Amino acid sequence: MSVAEPPVELSESQQRGLELIEETGGIHQSEFWKELDVSSRTGSRIVDRLLDVELIERTETVYDGRKTYYLTPTDTDLDYRLLMAGDMLSPLIGEDDVDSQSDVFTQWVMNLQYEQE
Repeated sequence: MSVAEPPVELSESQQRGLELIEETGGIHQSEFWKELDVSSRTGSRIVDRLLDVELIERTETVYDGRKTYYLTPTDTDLDYRLLMAGDMLSPLIGEDDVDSQSDVFTQWVMNLQYEQE
């Protein structure tokens, strides 16, 4: 399990670009800058920044008969420590109805408190 890294400083256009890539699950670079309504040069700079901070990946491809790149979000390591109390996984995981009076939930909360002391 890795420790979450501090958030990266992104400009508004870089943040919009990242959100577009994440929402679509992947997009061709030739369509990316059109969707953002920016020039291809500005779109390339946004992509370069997102690549530099490893928030996206770029693979070479052919789209509409032209060489371009396909942009996808990188897989991020999730920090599961927030679901843990000692060695106990939160009893809330996967439950639709949570009984806050249950012994398992009470024990988990007590473990959280114990860790903070």
